[in-house]
Amino acid sequence: MRALVIGYGSIGQRHTRLLRGLSCDVAVLSRRELDFPSCYTDLLRALAEHRPEYVVVANPTSLHHETIEALAAAGFAGKVLVEKPLFDHCRALIDAPFSHLAVAYNLRFHPVIQRLRELVLGETVISVQAYMGQYLPDWRPASDYRQSYSASAAQGGGALRDLSHELDYLAWIFGDWQSVTALGGHLSALEIDSDDLFVLLMQMSRCPVVSVQVSYLDRTARRCIVVNTERLTIEADLIAGTISCGNELETLSVGRDFTYEAMHRAMLGDERATLCSLDEGLATLQLIDAAEQANRNREWVIR
Repeated sequence: MRALVIGYGSIGQRHTRLLRGLSCDVAVLSRRELDFPSCYTDLLRALAEHRPEYVVVANPTSLHHETIEALAAAGFAGKVLVEKPLFDHCRALIDAPFSHLAVAYNLRFHPVIQRLRELVLGETVISVQAYMGQYLPDWRPASDYRQSYSASAAQGGGALRDLSHELDYLAWIFGDWQSVTALGGHLSALEIDSDDLFVLLMQMSRCPVVSVQVSYLDRTARRCIVVNTERLTIEADLIAGTISCGNELETLSVGRDFTYEAMHRAMLGDERATLCSLDEGLATLQLIDAAEQANRNREWVIR
């Protein structure tokens, strides 16, 4: 399959490498001149000459909306995968001719998340706690974190958007959010103008009490979930690749590319059950906007 990756930052480079590993004929669209066999700086030319069947939108979040609308206006009718989050804020989207559009919440493909979803099926869930934290300067040690899109609110960066995997997989497992309140913002000495910490307290359709913390501050990276049901306590650790329920501990660790490869295979094979849909991606954006509103106004926001 012919693929076009739009944006060639760290995540665009990863998508490019993985798609080539899956035997795709890959071209790249970037504003920079690159040493890459098939590289374009103009979208229309890339579409006309490379004729992609699959497009991955991996440029800064603030550019996603205009990029998708440009693809639609050009009549692109293939598959589109948009890096998370879908947009920087909730926006209307014109009718597009794409055969399929999905949002790249690849953690849905992590075996720990999939096992957690299996374990809570049919359970009466009472509470959920999810935590994700990693020190932003450690994300890409070879580059200056202050120059990354994560450091820039104008580019759609910030912990709440960057780490919105938590919001997506919680909705995938525990249903739509019903109400939310939040605290957060730029609270540390990191030299960024985006938020570095957010804590959300929510009610979801299948769980009355859900708390989520996402941060750029943890010197030791953590990504974990604790679920209490009427019968069980389940603890999941995505970094260790473990999930425990009672006295049973399962190890489900995978390589760092596994979830991305699984997501691309699902897109290429038209297997949509696990992929994040357009409507689900928009629901996550609505939650992000509501959390920011709740933080500004010190209020609960009801959906």
